[in-house]
Amino acid sequence: HLNISENYIIMRKIFIMLIAVMLIGSVAAETQIVVASYYANSLHGRRTASGTLYNKYEMTCAHKTLPFGTILKVRNPKNDSVVYVKVTDRGPFIKGRSIDLSYAAAKELGMLSRGVIRVEI
Repeated sequence: HLNISENYIIMRKIFIMLIAVMLIGSVAAETQIVVASYYANSLHGRRTASGTLYNKYEMTCAHKTLPFGTILKVRNPKNDSVVYVKVTDRGPFIKGRSIDLSYAAAKELGMLSRGVIRVEI
């Protein structure tokens, strides 16, 4: 027979575990294959939609809908290279493209010569 304080402790542990499962589930995102491009060098130093200045040497990106500050893991499936970029701008505004990467991110992914590639985010 459990007393009231033992029942409370058990119920509290179950509640905490349920909250943890819900939080972990909301953080995990599905993987998508999308078309990526990268910013032109002429945009270096210009203000982004978030208000920060675009620096081609930082790991940043533009995305149409994700909140500013979101960190994305971007992988080039052709060479398995990975970068983590921060959403600081809106775009790309060319049909069929989903993400614009900074020069530094594009270089790390090995996409400079092609300009546009399919990536996994």
